Amino acid sequence: MNCLVTGGAGFIGSNLVDKLIEDGHRVLVLDDLSTGKEENINEKADFVKWDITKDWNESSITIEEIDVIFHMAANPRVQPSIDNPIEFHNANVNGMLNMLVAAKDAGIKRFVFSSSSAIYGDVEEKDLPTSELSKINPISPYALHKLIGEQYCKLFSKLYDMETVCLRYFNVYGDRMNLEGAYKLVIPIFTEQILNGEPMTINGDGEQKRDFVHVDDVVQANISAATSDNKFKGEIINIGSGDNRSVNQIADMLGKERVHLDPVIEPKATLANNKKARDILNFSPSKNIEDWIPSWKKEMGL
Repeated sequence: MNCLVTGGAGFIGSNLVDKLIEDGHRVLVLDDLSTGKEENINEKADFVKWDITKDWNESSITIEEIDVIFHMAANPRVQPSIDNPIEFHNANVNGMLNMLVAAKDAGIKRFVFSSSSAIYGDVEEKDLPTSELSKINPISPYALHKLIGEQYCKLFSKLYDMETVCLRYFNVYGDRMNLEGAYKLVIPIFTEQILNGEPMTINGDGEQKRDFVHVDDVVQANISAATSDNKFKGEIINIGSGDNRSVNQIADMLGKERVHLDPVIEPKATLANNKKARDILNFSPSKNIEDWIPSWKKEMGL
């Protein structure tokens, strides 16, 4: 395949690019390097530094020979989107729409959109695990942006006969997680604090649970979505581990000293029902976080 990966210098995107190239595909990476890193980009990939919020007509990028677009570029994270809703909307909605229009105009065969389990919002424990038919209740601009992206995918499939598929990631971890800046996830936050000799900071009581899914499994789900014989018309598919751990449990795995801060706006628990992913993508998570953390601790010198 000829593939385009937006956000291909980022955490998930660069892991996908590596696997695509390993499998013999050609890859074009688009990234503005605002959160991604140039050193993450596979040297065998073509790279164009590009801000997806810009008018595509101003670019000289040729994508007519691309078979599939993996749209991963986004301003991630819940809390920063609450603090900066306009900035996040521009990247996550306007940028995504720009790429959909570019794909339509170029006649791209398939568009794989990186969505988020944040769309489900604060789910009561009795309603877990969440399936693609579960109630959606975005409680942050970021979650709403991802929902809008899904709806745009479905609409473009209906209006323009494009094949689109939306993968709702749960909490992704693994190599190249962002260890700097405002967009760190809980494991990198704890890691940085331990390395600095500081206690781990936990929002609220720490009993909030997350479905942690390894980046290698997310990469495989993307490739399966791109190569599937299914004719996708805005299909939504959960990509999680089907298991969850509390923030306190993660803290226990990494270290002992911690302090509790005031709670923030976030779901109490996430947990994926992966039946649809199994049935359509033959998806089966291969890794779990308890087995992975010891290797992470060794790598980071914790």
